[in-house]
Amino acid sequence: LTREQALRYGRFNETPSSAQLARYFYLDQFDIQRVRYKRSERYLRLGYAIQLGTVRFLGTFLEKPLDVPEAVIAFVADQLHVTDWSDLPKYAQSDARFEHKQDIQGVYGYREFSETAEQFALMRWLYARAWYSAERPVVLFDLTTARLVERKILLPGVTTLERFVARVRDQAAQRLWHRLFILLDEKQTKRLLQLLDKPPGSRFSRLELLQRSPTRQSTPALLEALQRLQEIRDLGVSLIDLSALPASRIYALARYAATVWVQSVVELTQERQLATLLAFAHSFEAVAMDDAIDVLDIRMVTLLGNAIRIGKRERLRTLKDLDAAAIRLSQAGAILVDMTHSDESVRQRVFEQVSAQALQEAIETIQRLTRLPEDNYYQELIECYRQVKRFLPSLLKTVSFESTPVARDVLAALEFLKIAEISRNKPDWKTAPLDGLNRTWRRIIQSENQVDKRAYTVATMQRMHQALRRHDLFVHPSARWGDTRLNLLQGDAWEKARPQVCRALGRLPAVAPELEQLTRQLADAYQRVSLNLPDNTSVRVENGTDLVVSNLDKLEEPASLVAARERVDNLIPWIDLPELVLEIAKITNFAADFTHISEGQARVEDLELSICAVLVAEACNVGLRPVVNEDNPALTLNRLAWVQQNYIRAETIAQANIRLVDAQKNVKLAQVWGGGEVASADGLRFVVPVHTLNARPNSRYFGAGRGVTYFNFTSDQFTGFYAILIPGTLRDSLYILEGLLEQQTTLHPIEIMTDTASYSDVVFGLFWLLGYQFSPRLADIGEARFWRIDPEADHGQLNGLARHKIDVELVRKFWDDFLRVAGSLKLGTVNATRLMQTLQGGSSASTLSKAIAELGRIAKTLYLLAYIDDEAYRRRILTQLNRGEGRHSLARAIFHGQRGELRQRYREGQEDQLGALGLITNAVVLWNTIYMDAAVKALLAEGFIISRADLERLSPLGYAHINLLGHYTFMLQAVVQNGQLRPLRIPKQLDKFRKALL
Repeated sequence: LTREQALRYGRFNETPSSAQLARYFYLDQFDIQRVRYKRSERYLRLGYAIQLGTVRFLGTFLEKPLDVPEAVIAFVADQLHVTDWSDLPKYAQSDARFEHKQDIQGVYGYREFSETAEQFALMRWLYARAWYSAERPVVLFDLTTARLVERKILLPGVTTLERFVARVRDQAAQRLWHRLFILLDEKQTKRLLQLLDKPPGSRFSRLELLQRSPTRQSTPALLEALQRLQEIRDLGVSLIDLSALPASRIYALARYAATVWVQSVVELTQERQLATLLAFAHSFEAVAMDDAIDVLDIRMVTLLGNAIRIGKRERLRTLKDLDAAAIRLSQAGAILVDMTHSDESVRQRVFEQVSAQALQEAIETIQRLTRLPEDNYYQELIECYRQVKRFLPSLLKTVSFESTPVARDVLAALEFLKIAEISRNKPDWKTAPLDGLNRTWRRIIQSENQVDKRAYTVATMQRMHQALRRHDLFVHPSARWGDTRLNLLQGDAWEKARPQVCRALGRLPAVAPELEQLTRQLADAYQRVSLNLPDNTSVRVENGTDLVVSNLDKLEEPASLVAARERVDNLIPWIDLPELVLEIAKITNFAADFTHISEGQARVEDLELSICAVLVAEACNVGLRPVVNEDNPALTLNRLAWVQQNYIRAETIAQANIRLVDAQKNVKLAQVWGGGEVASADGLRFVVPVHTLNARPNSRYFGAGRGVTYFNFTSDQFTGFYAILIPGTLRDSLYILEGLLEQQTTLHPIEIMTDTASYSDVVFGLFWLLGYQFSPRLADIGEARFWRIDPEADHGQLNGLARHKIDVELVRKFWDDFLRVAGSLKLGTVNATRLMQTLQGGSSASTLSKAIAELGRIAKTLYLLAYIDDEAYRRRILTQLNRGEGRHSLARAIFHGQRGELRQRYREGQEDQLGALGLITNAVVLWNTIYMDAAVKALLAEGFIISRADLERLSPLGYAHINLLGHYTFMLQAVVQNGQLRPLRIPKQLDKFRKALL
């Protein structure tokens, strides 16, 4: 434990809540009798009751039994009908307090920690926790403390319990290392130890070389990625069965080996060293596979895209020749269809207008340059063959593909290519499987009973790429490109989980009543909107089928809001960003969530200061140098680099962020802004000017370069509670569900507002099944389709809009599958993003995907009807989206270094840096909210009136009072060190309120 954590052990660190007082300090009839038994003095009765409640709440007796919050004394005294407890200090000097401890311990069954039976039972329980999970030591300590309190075992001294937890955890770790060590044979051991050696001519060990993911997107990079995958396989440990060992502990070992310097692994004991290397090699095959397929995906996008661009460019270049030839043919055609010319004179007339040679040349030009409507630049695609040929043998030799039934024809084609490329016995190309090829590819590939090898190879690779992206084709082992179906609930597991899933989702297992309810809701919504339409001045239906929705007018700011905002802003103190972060760390203790990568007790003095400095450097994108202070041991370059390497990770940042979100939730002013049930999702774009796999081109956002999207979720309290890093600008709808299902804060958003890019019928369907409301701002609502269930229903003026019919039978047929998919998402057995990639397959979408989309059209229509019927609803969506955009502006201002470009090469580094940016942005929002809340209280105390409507429109996203640039220092004012807020900038005439405020 840190010194601060140790001081909090077994003490009242804050006033118990009303629920805690009721649970632990309530005195029943038996308690009252014990309190009164032989205790005539008032202070003795009160002291006894306080000690009884204390041991129930803390699990221990206090050395000074009266070191309790006053609210506890008042709560207990009220039950004993004691109105004056001025004589209570006598209890602290009385020997009766020791007798009372013994009496309470005996009567209420509290036992000592030192009892052998209790220690043994606790050790077994703690050992099981430590064995099956990779929980941090401080978490295990807290869990152990809670269990002791629950089982009425008096807490031992803090160092005693620390040693106990550490000893049990070490035993579990030693067992894991030994179990892994004995699985290795002599040959495997030798190969793993060679990972620590440097190959001839290299400055890096083999382990360091394998740690590095590819950064380039070229064919040589793909070949290197495939070689890296093969090298990990050649270690010969991938087939070792580790299923009997806890997966989370294996992952923690592998993560350690993949992150730390190789020297740290060299210095480990032999058992731990080999166990760590085995975990790395076993786990990193999936990482290497994902990296290789990532490069393949990017390479195929580049090759196919370039081919199509070349075709389009060539077509544009030849349009002049094509136009000239078409004009000549049109002249001849005009004479041909002119009925005034006799049949005998037509040819003569044509040749008088256009010579025979010119006409022949025009015909040849048109035949050469025109394309069939279905010809999608196939000839240019075939020219990719030479590039594909460079990596195809290595790909087919290294990667084994598997498929769903939909893509079996693609898998058969790949198997044929594998034999043709790497087998000594070459197959007859005439036997190449052609199932699944469209007519154009067939026509090009098959000509005169021959198979065009080049065309067949490119066509197969194109289909393979499409199937991979739809997850109809997959690889193993893999986290990102694996078989999504395996993670869905199925078979007996689904049968057992169905009742639980239905209860959790609030859905019925039978489809009929659900459809009846949807039919009623849709009919009622159509009727309501139709009746309101004459009075709805911002919406009209033209020509019976064209919907027109007027843009929202700008919401004017009343003078009271302007005055309130100005008064509040004038009270907020000026502050440097580093001080702000240190103050929030003091208030929330978020630095405690940053743990060492090895999960060990690697604690140093002033670690909080070092963590805050690194977070500021990462968030501001300035590197470590500007925050280095060699005169301060916590801010030396070596210390900061060590902290950055070992403490700043996506998982520790996420844990710290939970604290900030929860702290914001508890501020009164934030509760005025919202209750956390509403959120928005939007992407923040960053140019990535370095070589990396995790970036894609988009000229609109990244110019001539490449970039990433930081897709984040903003609550109605202005906090960011989840974020996903997306290569390039992939469609947001693929990621929209993940933020809701995988966020771990205490917020429970049930409505998500987004821009149009996140919209799809499948998203509407899944949101409805999971009990969420999807509320996108549709830019093209006039073109949106409205659907009906009952074809005979009369929807009044909306009949022309509601001209599309829902396929109800498709919904009936797949209802159980709907529940199974939604249940798998709810229980976390399947990743939401990868499932969305599978379902949103475009023209090749599965029947299940089409059925979910059909259900989504009902939910979408209900939403559209509410959207056009209620201007306040439309404005609420706009307001929440503006909050997200305002938060992005704040993040941009913080991320000012290096021209605001993200220069991390690896996905993990990008996630860590942008995670730090999100954390610091939340720290700014929380700091602003705390001081705005204090400023509002000061103004109200002065007599200044602020309406709730004006409070709702205040925003904690301002940063004019925060110095984001310049020299950074990390020093807290004395007043903050003492646990108080720094003074507001209160004018002298308001100075009398300063004391009351603070």
